[in-house]
Amino acid sequence: MEKPVRLQKFLAQAGIASRRKAEEYITQGRVKVDGKIITAMGAQIVPGKQKVFFDNREVLGEEQHIYILLNKPKGYVTTLSDPQGRPIVTSLLQGIKERVFPVGRLDLDTEGALLLTNDGELAQSILHPSNEVFKTYEAEVRGFPAPTAIRALEKGVLVEKKKTAPAKVRIKQRNKLNTRITITIHEGRKRQVKKMFQAVGYPVQSLKRLSYGSLGLDNLGVGKYKILNKNDLKKIFSNKSLYKQKNS
Repeated sequence: MEKPVRLQKFLAQAGIASRRKAEEYITQGRVKVDGKIITAMGAQIVPGKQKVFFDNREVLGEEQHIYILLNKPKGYVTTLSDPQGRPIVTSLLQGIKERVFPVGRLDLDTEGALLLTNDGELAQSILHPSNEVFKTYEAEVRGFPAPTAIRALEKGVLVEKKKTAPAKVRIKQRNKLNTRITITIHEGRKRQVKKMFQAVGYPVQSLKRLSYGSLGLDNLGVGKYKILNKNDLKKIFSNKSLYKQKNS
């Protein structure tokens, strides 16, 4: 006999979204159980005995999991639909039959590494702040950041009245007007990297995510994707101790 499970966990296991995002969908009234809209967080269902619908489409239970790394181009939104008609990242996944969702977001004008999956539990592990999954970005900023600005980023700066966690920052190249910098963080606040550089007075001109942990783009072309294996997934969490050693 099937045991009851929380509704948000069932949705995550079925590949709808991460557990946290599934909770949002429930509170938004987008989930029905046996024809009734459910908005309570404590709701449980018995898989196989009750019918669950998300956006009026039946959720059929746990799918075979798939993990994808996409080199997202600029101009694509990391949502599954867009009322403004802009292109969505999943349209780049030609040949992928499974329904997948992005793990976190990249802004419309930000490019680079983007994970997509139908494994809501793994997505939750990557997104949850307690797991401190490090993400490295390459930012081109206006001007030439002073050493005091770099040290401020490394120690943490105030963004919307809350101090950011320490970052690892390295200047890569300067040209006549701008500076290219790599920055590694483990938080996932909205537009965080851009806001951090803005806070120290050097606006971001372009931004690219290079990696999750030690899982990088390597030679993956813009707009291209690859299917990840178990060893790839381990890399997502692998640089935590290395980061702490370098910043101790």
